[in-house]
Amino acid sequence: MKYESLIFDIDGTLWDSRALVAEGYNIQLKQEGLDHLCVDAETLKPLFGKVMTEIADQLFASIPKEERYSLMERCMATENRHLREDPCKIGYPKVRQTIAELAKSHRLFLVSNSQCGYPELCISKLGLTPYIEGHLCFGDTGTSKGRTIRTLMERYGIESCAYIGDTQGDYEATVEAGVPFIWAAYGFGTPEGYAERIEQFEDLLKL
Repeated sequence: MKYESLIFDIDGTLWDSRALVAEGYNIQLKQEGLDHLCVDAETLKPLFGKVMTEIADQLFASIPKEERYSLMERCMATENRHLREDPCKIGYPKVRQTIAELAKSHRLFLVSNSQCGYPELCISKLGLTPYIEGHLCFGDTGTSKGRTIRTLMERYGIESCAYIGDTQGDYEATVEAGVPFIWAAYGFGTPEGYAERIEQFEDLLKL
């Protein structure tokens, strides 16, 4: 099927940022004397695809709820700074080249469950600024990813699109949004359904 637009997930789809995200969180946790809460890439893997409040509930369950989300916000702010300062050579192969080619025939967007500032950072780090028309994230909308996808579609007048992601949460978001799901099988998850699958990012050109 020919789609007018393509909407991309970020983590697990465009790049694997788990190790650097963990480092960013841990910088903040250590500064606050919370070394026992430090995380690693494998801890984060099953959590990517969830909204930030759900991740905080998992990682910081021992922290009172009224303090948990503010701690998460501080960790995410430090994460953004850490990613911005690091060379960040963590994009999957041929992402920029494939996006550049797709942009010749499609409008391209990002939707993520991330904090504000993260999509812009990823776009910049991956060299995608000329190609991505718009983006939204959980930090912008405070809603489910499915609702965020619909909000983006309404904002940009998108009539025909597919969402490219890698997790069960991404698949569920597409069901909620009523759009086809293209599964990035090289990513972090194994969704229960999909319309198409790709084994590497450049496979999108074949579709």
